Amino acid sequence: MNLFTRLFESFLRKRHTAGHFRRRAMPLENSTARPVPDHLARQLLAAAHEDLDSALNRLHTRAEGLRDAEAQVIGAQTGPNEVEHEKPLAWYQHLWLCYKNPFNLLLTVLAIVSYLTEDPKATIVIGTMVILSTLLRFVQEGRSNRAAERLKAMVSNTATVLRNGQQIELPIRQLVQGDIIVLSAGDMIPADCRLLSAKDLFVSQAAMTGESLPVEKMAELADSAGRDPMELANLLFMGTNVISGAATALVLATGNRTYFGTIATRVTATERTPTAFEAGVNSVSWLLIRFALVMAPLVFLINGWTKGDWMEAFLFALSVAVGLTPEMLPMIVTSTLAKGAVKLSKKKVVVKRLDAIQNFGAMDVLCTDKTGTLTQDKIVLERHTDVFGQPSDEVLQFAYLNSHYQTGLKNLLDRAVLDHVELQTEMQLARDYVKVDEIPFDFVRRRMSVVVSEKNDHHELICKGAVEEILAACSQLRLGGVNIPLDPALLAKVLDTTHGLNAEGLRVVAVAVKEVPPHKTVYGVADETALTLIGYVAFLDPPKESTAPALRALAEHGVTVKVLTGDNHLVTAKICREVGLAVHGVLQGPQLDDMDDATLAQAAEDNTVFAKLSPLHKERLVRALRGNGHIVGFMGDGINDAPALRAADIGISVDSAVDIAKEAADIILLEKSLMVLEEGVLEGRRTFSNMLKYIRMTASSNFGNVFSVLVASAFLPFLPMLPLHLLVQNLLYDVSQIAIPFDNVDAELIQQPLSWNPRDIGRFMVFFGPISSIFDISTFILMWHVFGANTPEQQTLFQSGWFVVGLLTQTLIVHLIRTPKLPFIDSIASVPLLVATTLIMAVGVFLPMGPLATYFKLQALPLGYFPWLLGILVCYTVLTTFMKRVYLRKFGWQ
Repeated sequence: MNLFTRLFESFLRKRHTAGHFRRRAMPLENSTARPVPDHLARQLLAAAHEDLDSALNRLHTRAEGLRDAEAQVIGAQTGPNEVEHEKPLAWYQHLWLCYKNPFNLLLTVLAIVSYLTEDPKATIVIGTMVILSTLLRFVQEGRSNRAAERLKAMVSNTATVLRNGQQIELPIRQLVQGDIIVLSAGDMIPADCRLLSAKDLFVSQAAMTGESLPVEKMAELADSAGRDPMELANLLFMGTNVISGAATALVLATGNRTYFGTIATRVTATERTPTAFEAGVNSVSWLLIRFALVMAPLVFLINGWTKGDWMEAFLFALSVAVGLTPEMLPMIVTSTLAKGAVKLSKKKVVVKRLDAIQNFGAMDVLCTDKTGTLTQDKIVLERHTDVFGQPSDEVLQFAYLNSHYQTGLKNLLDRAVLDHVELQTEMQLARDYVKVDEIPFDFVRRRMSVVVSEKNDHHELICKGAVEEILAACSQLRLGGVNIPLDPALLAKVLDTTHGLNAEGLRVVAVAVKEVPPHKTVYGVADETALTLIGYVAFLDPPKESTAPALRALAEHGVTVKVLTGDNHLVTAKICREVGLAVHGVLQGPQLDDMDDATLAQAAEDNTVFAKLSPLHKERLVRALRGNGHIVGFMGDGINDAPALRAADIGISVDSAVDIAKEAADIILLEKSLMVLEEGVLEGRRTFSNMLKYIRMTASSNFGNVFSVLVASAFLPFLPMLPLHLLVQNLLYDVSQIAIPFDNVDAELIQQPLSWNPRDIGRFMVFFGPISSIFDISTFILMWHVFGANTPEQQTLFQSGWFVVGLLTQTLIVHLIRTPKLPFIDSIASVPLLVATTLIMAVGVFLPMGPLATYFKLQALPLGYFPWLLGILVCYTVLTTFMKRVYLRKFGWQ
């Protein structure tokens, strides 16, 4: 045994094996770097290494707790035990944010100028557009935010506290530093604490670290020389929760002074970086505004110079500026996003920020955690093997007996064993075996044993626990039913087997047995010697059935998935392989610490799995990916995810997430599933596609109209169209576009991520705009030479003829360039859009021909005009369709 012991101790000094339980200082393989602010880390480490009497004295408290008067004094100094939350905006601040965009500001200026120049019709038209778009956004976002607020719920809102020597229930916000709290299974830990006593205490730190398995906590003085407080087993952290066991603890810090609080303060104090959607809309807006700022003065100068009436030229140029500005853009964008939000709400998705819907569609990289997203967040027994990794039912049976007959804490791994054994087998084992005694688990041995009697024939001691501790008590192993002495060669082979299981991401628990004489009835730790190793049970948090198809769907739609987790890299890589996610490189948190921003940016691009990450690691990776030009979504639900949620283009959380994660998110899922995300991506792309339609149509038709106006203004002795005509035409066209949010979208257009490209918008505008000018100029020639509208006295006829052609071609272009396919044949618009455009075209013909013609300063057109009108529309359709093919071949269609 001396040789074996020396060999085993040497092995322990060099390598670590993942085991059933975890103690004070976890092996590097199972720990996660958690950088916290230096001053906070120093305080927590000092508290962890301080003896209990000193800790109580330092905080001016005692084992029986504070007195009420003392607590009131401390509470007055430190404030309530509340973490800083993102304060909701006042209604007027929210209203201002809904209003504030370049187009609304420009339209407001134009409305003011129209009012000052005594043009009430233009003022009303422009003002209505601004008010509608602002209020629509305000109302929809308000509804979504109120729904998100209703989802927030604390796990617990009271804590059991020792005050005046008695246990009482107090609201968590009334806890103060120095309080003694009593914890039991199911309790949320309400502050950062130092354990005073603990019995079988297991705590889930998944919200802080991302690790799926609970961690054991104990009151013993910390013996770790590490610098990470999260690794210390005698410290508890706010926001984590008790899985099982009981404890008393001393409150070290409350509110914003906790680890949770430092993260929350960082998140709420950080201004949101403008998302890709906001940047894209603004860039397109300024492109069109710059175009208007150039063209409107040109129209003013040409008409003022050629006509001599500078006031009339100014009003006309103002109308052109309004016509150039797609004033319906804010309303179209908002109504399209609002429609998407309503549709997503029916699919268990709450949209807090409307802009996030478009970011869904633009997203090309999704960063997600592992636990509960890729996996079921449920530990199951994955394998039961002999000492060299071959399947073994014998190992499963002995593991079952151990878990079934122990009377101490049955943790998640024990439950997984019990759940795995079939009912028939369970009943047979219960008949064959009777419990004799047990040797409870403790944190030093990291194993526990039960002794059973098989049909009163002999006693069997069954020991289960961490691999290294079980091996330390074994002198032989069983292979093929034969017991063989455990020599160094076999030990090395055993260790290779367990390391191989660990490398597959499995949590390994060793099982050993020992046959003992039937005369003994009381057993102790001294009996756990000369055991026979029979094999292992290995556990895994299995992937969800929906994960693999969801990942395939996301990949088919051009979304790259990267996994950012605080858990073990081996476990994460194993899960990724099982769900079909190709892993191109794995990096761990400590490696990121040594990288500068440029190196990190390349690493973020090249690798798929990032494990053992701190909150700051996640945030830094998200920012690096955004800096590389990606539209980044981040999905998480823990405290450690909040900074990354805030930094992403689209933060995605779930209704069961911690409050700070839900506050940082843009979208909250009522079901934690990647399938819901895939639906959101497609809905976002439909939304984006419809917005892009409006911008392209409006930009190109407006460019063509203004170009036509410049040509006409240079050669005609009168205005080609009155300011009133331009405003009415623009208003009618805009009304026809209200149905755009309800339009159909070709499946081909949403296969890949969509993004804003001002250069593409400008190219589209310049390419298709002059096509309408060709037919506008043809109409000028027609009205001048065929219908004799060539004098100032006949200008109303000229203006009426161009009014109809301009409105009909402008409305018809909706169908011609809403799709890269052949319009009306390969791709048909939705019924609402067909009805809206048909109706507006009918109104455009009715205005000069009906009783309202005089009011709008128009006149009836001769019947001979309409065959020409039909020919112009047909030729316009043919030429635009042909040029669309040319554009597709040269530039493609986004």
